[in-house]
Amino acid sequence: MARAGQVGGTATAPRPTLPAPTSRGGQSTQTAPAAQETRQDEAAPRQVAVVTGAGSGIGRAVALALIAAGWTVVLAGRRAEALAETSRLAGPAGPDGPAIMTMPTDVTRPEQVDALFAAVQERFGQLDLLFNNAGTFGRAAPLEELEYDDWRAVVDVNLTGSFLCAQAAFRTMKAQDPQGGRIINNGSVSAHTPRPHSIAYTATKHAMTGLTKSLSLDGRPYHIACGQIDIGNAATEMTGRMQTGILQANGRTAVEPVMDATDVARTVVHMAALPLTANVQFATVMATNMPYIGRG
Repeated sequence: MARAGQVGGTATAPRPTLPAPTSRGGQSTQTAPAAQETRQDEAAPRQVAVVTGAGSGIGRAVALALIAAGWTVVLAGRRAEALAETSRLAGPAGPDGPAIMTMPTDVTRPEQVDALFAAVQERFGQLDLLFNNAGTFGRAAPLEELEYDDWRAVVDVNLTGSFLCAQAAFRTMKAQDPQGGRIINNGSVSAHTPRPHSIAYTATKHAMTGLTKSLSLDGRPYHIACGQIDIGNAATEMTGRMQTGILQANGRTAVEPVMDATDVARTVVHMAALPLTANVQFATVMATNMPYIGRG
């Protein structure tokens, strides 16, 4: 069976307290929350995707698009209630309904990431796609005013979290039979060109490109493909201020055009549907008239 592959969403809300761990088999599980919901149509195609940051924005749009395309989708993110809403939006469960599992996960916690992918392996026996999407813009501030904690918070989610999820997915895809799968990383047009007062976000998105290239190279012997989608001005919670006015490189504030997040989701589904002998290494999807080409 040819496998497909995948990448990541954006969370900007403060970190909530995750649901308490549950006991399994008489042993107390102290590392991460258990899966909150499983909805499985046994007749669904055996293509399994994990989407991080699936509780909102691009992650939600991509998860819903993958489900509509017939994928079994594992929804991961910090907010259990937001994941449940994504699951609800996918439609009612039933014999012909979507195949979904939700699992609250903080991607900055190695033990929770490990628990997520262990649960996927235990429940489905394989992983075809990771959409490595969880991320945050962080506090917009002049460089000299950015606190260490502000910097660290963005690096922990956008870079370390992406690495941890990619590493766990890579291990799973390498070990499974048939071997292989796909990782799609959520980059940004900021992986190419920064905005003012965005040094932490921009640095992590540049680093995402290096992560993508290394994964693509290291995955070759194991039939693991890795690509990156760089997104500009999709209409999500994260880009709300672009529609009211955002600082430009010339020092002025201006409203910027946005596009629907479903336009991004369609591109991810296309990338994911390719056979593992083909790969979209980098793709840029952006609002046509956003100030990117010629920015600055």
